[in-house]
Amino acid sequence: MHCPYCRFTDSRVLDSRVAEDGSSIRRRRECRSCSKRFTTLEQMQLVVVKRSGVVEPFSREKVVTGVRKACKGRPVTEADLAKLGQKVEEKLRASGQAEIPADDVGVAILGPLRDLDPIAYLRFASVYKHYESVEDFEAEIARLRAAAAAEAPSEPAPVPAPTAEQLF
Repeated sequence: MHCPYCRFTDSRVLDSRVAEDGSSIRRRRECRSCSKRFTTLEQMQLVVVKRSGVVEPFSREKVVTGVRKACKGRPVTEADLAKLGQKVEEKLRASGQAEIPADDVGVAILGPLRDLDPIAYLRFASVYKHYESVEDFEAEIARLRAAAAAEAPSEPAPVPAPTAEQLF
């Protein structure tokens, strides 16, 4: 760690605190040369391991760009996409792994995207899951419907119409 004032390479840690979200550590430091104080923010760097073995830094913007294509023509705002990108990054950071396989990134996208827009989810899933036939789409639609039915609150029993005797 270089001092931002004199570029000396040694500093003393005065205080360390974990950020509220637990994803970073804030350290208050003092330079051993000039005695000036400064703050550093240390954050675990996520990297994505692609199928080819290539390793690259995780990019929330890359996630949003990929999902934006699936959301083309759908009622999804840029704010919605930004929230989705944040959710995906938080889920990946919560895994505790520094190296994330590319497939895990896709899995992390599917859940929030399904909640955001089912049509965009189907578009994204069709590429990610390599659908090869209409039956693949039908099976995914059936899963979506089953999940929606399980989440929907049960409807109250219909109230019977009053009889003529009850009205008079």
